Order: sequence, then C-alpha cells, then structure tokens
Amino acid sequence: MAKWGEGDPRWIVEERADATNVNNWHWTERDVTGWSTDKIKELLLGVCVEGDQGTCEVTAVDTMEGEASINNRKGKLIFFYEWNIKATWTGTTKSGIKYKGTIEVPNLSDENDMDDLDISIALGKDEPLTPLADLMKKEGEKKVRLALGTYVSLLKTEFSQGMILPTANGMPSLKQPQETPPKAKMDTSQAGSSSSASSSTTGVKIPTCKFSLKDTFLTAPEELYRCFVNHEMVRAFTHADAVVENHKGGKFRLLDGNVCGEFLDLVPDEKIVMKWRFKTWPSEHYAMVTLTLKDKGDETELSLEARGVPTNEEERTKEGWQRYYLEGIKQTFGFGARLY
Repeated sequence: MAKWGEGDPRWIVEERADATNVNNWHWTERDVTGWSTDKIKELLLGVCVEGDQGTCEVTAVDTMEGEASINNRKGKLIFFYEWNIKATWTGTTKSGIKYKGTIEVPNLSDENDMDDLDISIALGKDEPLTPLADLMKKEGEKKVRLALGTYVSLLKTEFSQGMILPTANGMPSLKQPQETPPKAKMDTSQAGSSSSASSSTTGVKIPTCKFSLKDTFLTAPEELYRCFVNHEMVRAFTHADAVVENHKGGKFRLLDGNVCGEFLDLVPDEKIVMKWRFKTWPSEHYAMVTLTLKDKGDETELSLEARGVPTNEEERTKEGWQRYYLEGIKQTFGFGARLY
C-alpha cells in the first residue's frame, strides 16, 4: 500500500474541484442512441432528387435498429455506432403517377468507411418498372450516403463536447480523438508571430502570389456547392464550429475563427467568389478565392484560383485547402475521386 501522499497522481482528487474523473483516467460513456435516431431520420427525410423522369424523395424511415455511444478512456474519445436502417422512397413522374420503393442500409457502423457502406435501393413489390428507379439508384444513393456521412460527422463534433474534462489548469489533459483533423497545425502554426505581423505590416505592401488547384468529386454540382455555403455541412467537414451567411455579402467564420471572409458572388451550383484570410495574416489582408464548378456527368470538376496570397503563406494556404477543404469534404461526405 502506498504511503500517504505517494499515491498514483492520476487518482488525486484535490486537483479538481468536482473530484470527478481526474485527468480523464476513468472510463466515461455517453449514450447518444436517442439523438442519433432523431438526427438520422431528419437527414434522410431531407433526401430528394429530380430528373427528366420526375422526382424521388425519402418519405419514411420505417426501421432503425441499433445504438450509438461516445466513450472517453484516458482522454481519448471512442465513437461506437451500429445501425440497420430501412426506409421508403416515393417517386412521382411528371404526369403525377406515383411509385414506391425501399432503401436498406444494413451496415452503418464505426467499422465501415462511408465508401464501403452498403445501400440497397429497389422498387416496391408488385410495382411496375419505371425510370424513376434508376434515378433513385444513381442519384438518390449518393444523397443517402451524404446524409449518413453528415450524421457521423455531427456525432463526432456535436456530442464530443464535454467528454474530455478539464484538469487542474483548466485544460484537457490529453488530445482530442484522432478522428478530429488537427486544424491547429493548419491554422495556428504562426500564431506566435501573428500580433507582431499584424501591427508591423499595416500600411506596408505585402508580396503576394497566386495559385490554382483542380479536383474531381463524385457528386453533382449542387451538392458540392452546398458543402461550401451550408452551415451544417461546413461544420461537419471542418469538425469545428462555423458561421456561414450564404448570400452575396454574407460573412463566414470557420475553424474556431482561424479562417474568415466574405462571399462576394454566389452563382448557385456554378461559382463562388470570396474574400478569404487566415487570422494570422497581416491585419485586413485578404486573398481573392474563386471556386468554379463544372458538371462532368457522374462527377463535378472543381477549379480553385487564389490571388493575393502572401508569398510566405503560399504552401501553407495550398496545403490547407487541399487537406481541410477538398479532402475533408471527400472523407466526410463520401465524394472521393481522383486528385489531379
């Protein structure tokens, strides 16, 4: 038995006013099954696709079997979720004829990537053949995958708050889960010099450069467009709080304030023009970023042009866009495609 005052410091409660889970050593668990059920239903019932044949939409979530929880052990978050989902979709032709079908997702779990998710879409029993079934299988499946990917992202952000308890100095004792992108590396690598840079360069001409990126996403232009202007989708793929005013002149603030700017022009599903900056850049200096979306059939080609980037920030800015925007969107929503 250890002598008084020589015990394992992980168990010393005097360092926490509430004497609870010192240094996050104990296993704690939060049941999020109820929230998950509501959120998945909400996201799936928002799925709707339209084509020359008519429209298809998810009209009911019939069965949800499973559970979800978040666990904290030694300061590391472990996400567990496993769902078997059955839903109903309804198709309506241009002339008003309705068809019904089924959607089955048997393996939505933490063990499967979104790209490996099995989504089975079929016409209902005794329903006659219709082109709407092909529309739902081709475009509807993408949106179902997107909706479920959004659920997983929100699970890992919205319900991870408060799971890592503060220690004596008020900060979490260990790092957040590996699933959360290390945005600090991207956004705060020059934080130590930010204040001096802002004050010393105000009114001074800054050497700038421009660069371009091109990428391809397995989704329609309208879905990719929404990733950049929809508050919940931005919050999902950045894994951080965000403010997005999706109109011309609207402001945005991402990654806990480390990125901010303003939308100068928005052409739905085609183009986004914005003023964009890192918080650590010289005061009031913005780059001009233009995103152009081109429909390539089953894919969308995204062209990015950035002008006015501080020369010494070129590589950091390019890496940030590639890793935290483009790859973040692919991984979160399952839009993975080849990178040029």
